[in-house]
Amino acid sequence: MARINYWNPEDEKFWNAEGKKHAKRNLWISVPSLMLAFIVWQIWSVVAVRLNDIGFTFTDEQLFTLAAIPGLVGATLRFVYTFAVGSLGGKNWTVISTAVLAIPAIGIGIAVQNPDTPFSIMLLLAALCGLGGGNFSSSSANISFFFPKKEKGTALGINGGLGNMGVSVVQFVTPLIVTTGAFAFAGKGQVLANGQQVWLQNAAFIWVIPIVIMTLLAYFKMDNVPGAKQSVADQFVIVKRKHTWIMTALYVATFGSFIGYSAAFPLLLKSQFPEYISLAFLGALVAAAARPVGGWLGDKFGGARVTAYVIVAMTIGALGVIYFLNLKQFAGFLASFLVLFLASGIGSGSTFQMIPTIFIPKEAAPVIGFSAAFAAYGSFLIPKLFGWSVETSGSYVTAFYIFIGFYVIAFALNYFYYQRKTTEDKQMVKQAG
Repeated sequence: MARINYWNPEDEKFWNAEGKKHAKRNLWISVPSLMLAFIVWQIWSVVAVRLNDIGFTFTDEQLFTLAAIPGLVGATLRFVYTFAVGSLGGKNWTVISTAVLAIPAIGIGIAVQNPDTPFSIMLLLAALCGLGGGNFSSSSANISFFFPKKEKGTALGINGGLGNMGVSVVQFVTPLIVTTGAFAFAGKGQVLANGQQVWLQNAAFIWVIPIVIMTLLAYFKMDNVPGAKQSVADQFVIVKRKHTWIMTALYVATFGSFIGYSAAFPLLLKSQFPEYISLAFLGALVAAAARPVGGWLGDKFGGARVTAYVIVAMTIGALGVIYFLNLKQFAGFLASFLVLFLASGIGSGSTFQMIPTIFIPKEAAPVIGFSAAFAAYGSFLIPKLFGWSVETSGSYVTAFYIFIGFYVIAFALNYFYYQRKTTEDKQMVKQAG
């Protein structure tokens, strides 16, 4: 493939003549690559639910830890991945970050076949799944370089939303694939207490071939954007920007909620309403599907306005979950949780739409990755908060009150800095001073 030597998506003539086709090609390779990253990152949210059924003897706290630790590692790696695109190039880093996903996929497939596998090995494999969690920061930073400002919200929404869909894909596909012997790629099946045979290794092995395919596609078909490379020191200036930290808080409230609830929802369902565990994929599906809508709404009506409505809806959803959890009423619990997922998905798109309108392009890319890194800690903190809440109070309700408190703070920040008509001069905001 010919190397791109000039890139300026704001040049309308260039964009229409050739920029658009290059941008779209890179976007549509980025999407499935990111989806696979999310699948590997969140695979423990469904594998952990099955472990004790096939002979493992882990405690509830250990299972929640296995579901949470990929979030901790993935969030931390996002700080590294954020600056990798500027340092190595978007195509180069996509190839590397996609290829390494095969390591935990193969490792999990081997480990789950032996119930004597120690918890320490399982914890290491869960940590390696954090490699998938890092990809979102680099993928988003890379895609932000390809599109003009007027289309960044939609493009980032598509990349993030369809990529996030990997969470619901893994939660939907896993229960099906593990019960199908025809797809038993390696090893023997495991027998459940009711006599049913499953192949839990399929949950990991099935993704190895797609990982190889997308690694090759990224290598042969993606591009490094000219002028996107910059040193880590040049990128690191964003930590001095006030608006970097404000936008990070807003993204923690939205995407942090989405990824955290996605990691915890299957275990939460099994604990409170075990007969409905098959619906665990719904939340992540709704949130991921809503994300592109949030980016589009942000482009059309303004990210700050959309984000304000989103945070109010999330607060209402959390209050509904508390109410119906206390009543042990499943329909209301599910509806309230789906409101949470829907709003957090839309908010993930609308907050990302805000960043390129606040920062200059070379700063917007690392800010996107930086805020995504902090938000990814939700994948660790929310499951751990649920575990702490149950251990200390015997209920999940306490954790939701903490989430609501944070939503109130996020609403105030968004209103004060971005929504008020009397807010700071727009030029100052754009310079992210």
